[in-house]
Amino acid sequence: MNEQTTPVTAENSAWAEFKTPLEFNQLKTFCSDVERLFRINPYLDFKQWQKTAANQFHVSGHNTSQGEPFEFEFDITVEDIGQGVRVTYNNSLKLTTTFKVEAAEQGSKLTIIDEYANISADEATARSNEVDKSLVAWANYLQRFILTWKKWSWLAPWRWYMRRIWQPMKPMSRRITYMLIWITVFEVALIALGVAIYFAEYAR
Repeated sequence: MNEQTTPVTAENSAWAEFKTPLEFNQLKTFCSDVERLFRINPYLDFKQWQKTAANQFHVSGHNTSQGEPFEFEFDITVEDIGQGVRVTYNNSLKLTTTFKVEAAEQGSKLTIIDEYANISADEATARSNEVDKSLVAWANYLQRFILTWKKWSWLAPWRWYMRRIWQPMKPMSRRITYMLIWITVFEVALIALGVAIYFAEYAR
């Protein structure tokens, strides 16, 4: 994955890009679910995601991408730009997030572009605690999710679980669930091993 980030200064932006196995139209359709895109971000813990009008949402929560988590609450507008979607923020240091979709060999490419307000260096320093530093991690998680989606989305129960159970979970809840699943798998494997040893030794 290629990546580039810049500090908050005048006329600044940050971006990250990666390739996906989805075709152009498949990736564009995937990106049309903006709530899913944001909830995949492991540093965004949402308290509210409410639709207020066509292509408009009110969202709130906290961002843990900095050493000290910070609260956020703003209205967003989602716009189809032909080659993806653009999210515009109201009352936020970040002006827009653009998900740009491009065709590529053996799939497609997704570029995430964050644009920040054109502010003075002094104001940028004063508001540095509002900067979202999750972009690179977000791109990594999105890439892994899309790879998994490509592999398993044909399975209706899996799609239902990911949309109805996994997606609304908080990032911490997902990590706990993941650990519990692997602990359960390990315990089942130990039980199966014990049963196999028993029959091998005593059930001859």
